[in-house]
Amino acid sequence: MLQTASIADLPAFLTAHADDPRMGTGCTVLVAPAGAVCGVDVRGGGPATRETDLLKPENMIESVHAVVLSGGSAFGLASSTGVMEELAERGIGFPVESALVPIVVSACLFDLLVGENAHPDAAMGRAAAKAALDRDCQSLAEGNVGAGCGATVGKILGGEHAMKSGLGMYGLRLGELVAVAVVAVNALGNVRDADGAWIAGCRDEEGGIMDPLAALAASQVAADDAGAPSKESGPCANTTIGVVLTNARLTKAQATKVSSTVHDAYARAIKPVHTSNDGDTVFTFASCETDAPVDVVAVLATEAMQGAIERAVLQAEGAFGLPAARDLHASAQ
Repeated sequence: MLQTASIADLPAFLTAHADDPRMGTGCTVLVAPAGAVCGVDVRGGGPATRETDLLKPENMIESVHAVVLSGGSAFGLASSTGVMEELAERGIGFPVESALVPIVVSACLFDLLVGENAHPDAAMGRAAAKAALDRDCQSLAEGNVGAGCGATVGKILGGEHAMKSGLGMYGLRLGELVAVAVVAVNALGNVRDADGAWIAGCRDEEGGIMDPLAALAASQVAADDAGAPSKESGPCANTTIGVVLTNARLTKAQATKVSSTVHDAYARAIKPVHTSNDGDTVFTFASCETDAPVDVVAVLATEAMQGAIERAVLQAEGAFGLPAARDLHASAQ
């Protein structure tokens, strides 16, 4: 029997956010003080990632100490430096003779055009790591927080037609097996719920959510008329970045396979997805406490991620002149 779960069901992991709501950016840190197995699958044409090559099954490192999700595009990778420094000062890391090197992997989304032109730095990353390690957060907040602080969706016709998104979390338990997904949704495309209804995305002139294929067609017509590239061309202004935390006993190769399967949740909930203007990334972070078939882990993780994507837009609040899903729902009452 499937049951809902939370990060509290995974004591091997500590989590926290740090953000600047005025600037519209932030980071989310997920720490495994004792280390945990990690795999990753990166899709889309514009990723901003750190140390993902270490996660290839053929490479040496078997244990990762933190995963960082951050705003700020490639600038946001600096937040991982602060996380490393905080971990090292607390004696957490990979031992190299007398030194300790914390293994910190990360992925960033582009939020530089929302709020102020700012990005998470090492100090913000350190603050999030400190909050996690000090257990300042009894539960991980959702919505306009952390890596989701400046997240938006539905940018096919440009940012003025977009909606505010955020960070979501959803977990499932099957017996002793637990999988909890955390995701910051900053997609080019629209987001739909489990029934297939669009709940956030590109808005038409009346403020309603357009079918993304209709928006894509309108974008191409406008570009042809103007003799210019369509709105979605140019620098990567999108990306959905997520982590599945699990207590499953996985190898690096299996964690990588789970990450690959979890991209199915992105494809179910986001349209279009994995475009050349997205840097979509999924990490799987496993504490290796519970035996379970890898396919069962992958299915549970995929369902959890789909729920987390939906919550990322439903928990968001309107900001920076952009409405959120809850605003459209309220206006329809």
